[in-house]
Amino acid sequence: MENKTIARNLRLLSQLMELHNENPFKIKSVANAAFKVDKLPYAIQGKSLEEIARIDGLGKSISSKVWELLETGTMTDLNEILAETPEGIVEMLGIKGIGPKKIGVIWKDLGIENIGELYYACNENRLIEAKGFGLKTQEEIKKIIEFRMAGQGKFLYAHAEGTVNTLYTALAVWLNTINGEPLLGIAGAYRRCMEIIEDVPFLIGADQVAEVQEKISSFEGIAFEEQADGSYAAVGTSGLKVQLHVVQKEDFYLNWFKLTGSEQHVNEILALAGTGPFEDEGAIYRSAGLAFIMPELREGLNEVQLAKENKLPELIRYEDLKGSLHNHSTWSDGVHTLEQMAVFCKDNLKMEYLGICDHSKSAFYANGLNEQRLYAQHQEIDKLNLQLAPFRIFKGIESDILNDGSLDYSDDILKTFDFVVASVHSNLRMDEEKATARLIKAIENPYTTILGHPTGRLLLSRKGYPIDYEKVIDACAANNVVIEINANPLRLDLDWRWHRYALEKGVLLSINPDAHRMEGFHDMHYGTLIGRKGGLTAAQCLNAMSLQDISEYFSNKK
Repeated sequence: MENKTIARNLRLLSQLMELHNENPFKIKSVANAAFKVDKLPYAIQGKSLEEIARIDGLGKSISSKVWELLETGTMTDLNEILAETPEGIVEMLGIKGIGPKKIGVIWKDLGIENIGELYYACNENRLIEAKGFGLKTQEEIKKIIEFRMAGQGKFLYAHAEGTVNTLYTALAVWLNTINGEPLLGIAGAYRRCMEIIEDVPFLIGADQVAEVQEKISSFEGIAFEEQADGSYAAVGTSGLKVQLHVVQKEDFYLNWFKLTGSEQHVNEILALAGTGPFEDEGAIYRSAGLAFIMPELREGLNEVQLAKENKLPELIRYEDLKGSLHNHSTWSDGVHTLEQMAVFCKDNLKMEYLGICDHSKSAFYANGLNEQRLYAQHQEIDKLNLQLAPFRIFKGIESDILNDGSLDYSDDILKTFDFVVASVHSNLRMDEEKATARLIKAIENPYTTILGHPTGRLLLSRKGYPIDYEKVIDACAANNVVIEINANPLRLDLDWRWHRYALEKGVLLSINPDAHRMEGFHDMHYGTLIGRKGGLTAAQCLNAMSLQDISEYFSNKK
């Protein structure tokens, strides 16, 4: 065993001891021993216990730990303290810039137990108010976590979007220097609006392919390298992998189609359409005798059959949204005041209504509202509604679903809201049967209007808790409960793969930004994209209703 491995184990032990508030003198001794071992000019491996004990800075107690590690490959003290520490907390110790004391605050005070939850908390500005943190520290932690995500080779769609748009613009400008007005397209999972992106293919169609290939080295936006198959590859500054394909102009649309759809979709369509050439993508589907299938739907599910039956959905657009539901303000853990959120929604987004859903009283970590503060908030809402009319703020709440499936307010309080978003925020380790029963009980509560982020997943960070999707969706259908598409790019929950089942059962979906600041409203863009991917139409989306229609909906629900 190398000295660095021994030092790493000792360093981890000292960090965990500090995290668990053990004796400061012992912590310092272990940390000092880790430093000494790391700097030794010779290997400890092969030394006797007595020889190890004579090493400066180790002593009898720590040398016995090192001896145990060398002999058995483990250290009892380290194993015991690891057993008392969530795995995600141990992983956080590897994040540069936050030591055990700050992680202790994150864990014990904020109830955050893994890096995914920490990143989500940074997005919600929850770290700012914690002891020892500030905006600068929060932003640094957020950047470090994003860098770690990129190192895995996977990107949230929202994180890839800026790089892709910048590169597309740069390529379009560069192609203006090429004769014949070349065509340019983005393909792959990105064009299909998948929630996770691993690489992005670009396609160029040119009259003079050789001219484009000769000039690729002159493109300054990114350094492309030719591959064995004739394509070009590069890695962006963010770490996103990019592919570039160059084809004859008359072959552009066929290749664009092939590079976009899933293998099953492409094979099904080409078996009907032939091989072209095609004047545009629409011609491919016309040749197959089908209506045009939007890129988001080209997953090889039932979209071809729907096209054959002329039953393709008219997918929702961002412009169809009339209001924003499930938003937070400074009444709980939001950054902006209720008035700021409402005015932004009204004036900047041109929406007709805002649903405010600050956290409920069980969410102590998010400054959740007790009954007295709720009354005060409702008074402010009444005043703002007079000022901002005809724009309206609906009185909502994000009520925590407790372990037994009940909501954390009495019926007398719940009936004062225009609508209730019921969400799970705690005890995410239930098995599928218990988690499903918990959600169904909450769904059956007559005051539940919307089921919030149904699985609690955090993409690239935390799997959602296991649920029986069909049972949960069936319960929503039976109880007239809407299911949220949480538009935060980290969530996008309900998963788009279950949208169609919900829609077939007559369940409405709601594209909710879960905004904790004014900028958070823009996440509805990502919610709309993932809703389109799931086949959502405006008629099946709660917040695509007009102010009058949604007012009647809430009234009838009550």
